[in-house]
Amino acid sequence: MTTGRETILGNIRKSLNRGPLSAERAAGPEHRLKAAKPNLVPARGAVEGAERVALFIAEAEKVDTTVSRVAAAAEVPGVVAAYLAAHDLPTALKAAPDPALADIPWSRQSTLAVRQGGPEGGDEVGVTGALAGIAETGTLMLVSGPHSPTTLNFLPDTHIAVLTTGAIDGTYEEAWARLRAAGSEGPEGAFMPRTVNLITGPSRTADIEQTLLLGAHGPRRLLIVIIDDQGP
Repeated sequence: MTTGRETILGNIRKSLNRGPLSAERAAGPEHRLKAAKPNLVPARGAVEGAERVALFIAEAEKVDTTVSRVAAAAEVPGVVAAYLAAHDLPTALKAAPDPALADIPWSRQSTLAVRQGGPEGGDEVGVTGALAGIAETGTLMLVSGPHSPTTLNFLPDTHIAVLTTGAIDGTYEEAWARLRAAGSEGPEGAFMPRTVNLITGPSRTADIEQTLLLGAHGPRRLLIVIIDDQGP
């Protein structure tokens, strides 16, 4: 059976007056995808352990991100509640149904009201996991899926992302390798999410008279909570 993808690509080749793609030529891109080679990697990201985590925090804070580091998942609710109180924000949270967030005991913080699912019109605070943090620029890598609605990354005015120190990579190449490795464990042996978002700090723009405006195209506040799973 011909798939929609094959039909589209076939029509493109036909419009370019090209015949069917030979098996030999098709094998080339397939091999490059399976054995991807890194491009030039900045030395800044070539750090390990505590230095890598410190670089991630420093770069994230440079772009107006608030970062808190905790020793265990049990401390996350307290950090989140304190952050919301400090910014006079609502204590109602919409959290992604992500297994990575399952160990967070939200009920220990009685001031928080947590519901799972994608955001609705009135949700002002969203909580998500993250596939990876990228130390060289303080960037989060978030992927879409049943347990990670992409809308939670952008619609609430405040975005709270939770990840472990073990999920922090030094470079973008390492983060993409992490994504490919996670994909190889999919039920069909290969997986790529519909959407991969790379988020560096709160949403911002300076399109109008070069005046920086936060929250123009997404959250105006970003809190990253890092759970220490690798020691100091």
